[in-house]
Parts: sequence; structure tokens; C-alpha cells
Amino acid sequence: MALLAAIALSTLVFNAQPTGNLAVASVQVYSSNTRRYATKRQDLTFVDFNITADFTPLFNWNTKQIFLYLQAEYNSTIGVKNEVVIWDRIIRRKEEANVNFVGKNKYNFRDLSTSFKKTPPASYSLQYNVMPYVGMLTYGEAARSPEPVAFPPRKTRV
Repeated sequence: MALLAAIALSTLVFNAQPTGNLAVASVQVYSSNTRRYATKRQDLTFVDFNITADFTPLFNWNTKQIFLYLQAEYNSTIGVKNEVVIWDRIIRRKEEANVNFVGKNKYNFRDLSTSFKKTPPASYSLQYNVMPYVGMLTYGEAARSPEPVAFPPRKTRV
């Protein structure tokens, strides 16, 4: 038990910072029917982004895997702060730790109010979670969009 405690404490001393770059290429908002109600419309947002990051400094003898996720942060029209995960990836080996990804959101990005009209711009950040073999999970931020990106006027989707 003492050995496991020593391993967990030594991981807390280890602190490396990954380097990364996040660029949001475009944001598109479409009005579409919801799955549940055929007559109800809801705005869906599609985000095209570019990620370049190096997570190799986070790998050591106690790193099992790293969970990456792209998060959109925005305030709703009534002032509630929202944080939505729109893309993720799991890195299990050090050889996979250099991430170069160009694509769009993996998960639906929609608001509870059903509309992004008059919603303030969103900030995007690349977050990570280091999962060790023994010890506590550690969280961090690898990259952030340089400036908030506004939601454009919506388009009608068939």
C-alpha cells in the first residue's frame, strides 16, 4: 500500500505542459427538425476546426491513456454558462501523441433554447485528462481559440 501511495504522490510532482494550436475554420448554423417532434425546429451548429498538438510530454511510466476533448464555451441568451463537448479522442500510446486533425464536430452541438439567435460568441478550447495507472486524474488545457467565434445567421436544412 505504501508503494502505491508513493507512486501516486510522485505523479503529482510530475507536471509537463503539452503544446498545441487550435483554429476554428468555420461555424455554420442550420435549422432542422428535431428527432422527437417532427414539427419542432431546432438549431444545429457545425464547427470546422484544425488541431495541432503534441502530448508526448504527458506520457511517463504511470500514464495509461490521455483523453482529449474539444469544448465550446458560451453564455446562453439568459446568461447561463454552457460548456459543450463537440469532439473527443483517446490516446493510448506515446507514438499517437502528436495530433494533427482537420475536421468537424463529432457530436451534436445544439442549445436547449432551440436557437442560437442572439447568442454571444463561443470560445473553443482543447482540454485533456491524463488517466494514470495509479493515482489521481489530472486535467489541463492544451490550446484555445485566439478569439471567440460568433454564431452566424441560420440556414434552413431540408
